[in-house]
Amino acid sequence: MHRFKTFLEDRESNPIATSKKSGNFLSTKDGAGMTKKGVAAFRAKNPGSKLKTAVTGKVKAGSKDAKRRKSFCARSKGWTGERGKAARRRWKC
Repeated sequence: MHRFKTFLEDRESNPIATSKKSGNFLSTKDGAGMTKKGVAAFRAKNPGSKLKTAVTGKVKAGSKDAKRRKSFCARSKGWTGERGKAARRRWKC
């Protein structure tokens, strides 16, 4: 439990930069998701993370990426904000 508490304290005191200028996130116009650089920064600050970038290309039916896309699209169905809609477009939901 102590290790978990330390992890949370560290995460709150040292988050990744969320501005577009930082290069960690895309603008709403560009698809509103994390960039490869942003994912790398997050994973560096959160060891053991399995965070990945969006599935944006053509995928083979039944592949791991196809399943990730299907899962994301199902989870994000209710997103009605500007960034949510942009992210769903980027994922091709």
